[in-house]
Amino acid sequence: MKEKVEKALNKVRPSLQADGGDVELVKVEDNGVVKVKLTGACAGCPMSQMTLKMGIEKLLKKEVPGVTAVESV
Repeated sequence: MKEKVEKALNKVRPSLQADGGDVELVKVEDNGVVKVKLTGACAGCPMSQMTLKMGIEKLLKKEVPGVTAVESV
C-alpha cells in the first residue's frame, strides 16, 4: 500500500512544488491512516489544512483503496 500512496502523492507534487512546497510520506498505518509532512512553503501556509484534506486526502482515498484518512505530522 505504501508504494501506491507514494505513486498517488507524485501526482499532486507538481502543483505543491509550483507554490514552493512539497509533501513527504512519513508512514502508512495498518488502519489506513496516512501520515505526511508538508514541507517548504506548505509547512507554514494558512491554507495547508485545506490542501491536506481537500487535495491530498481526497486524491489518496480515490487512488488507493484502504486509505481512511490523511494526517499531517
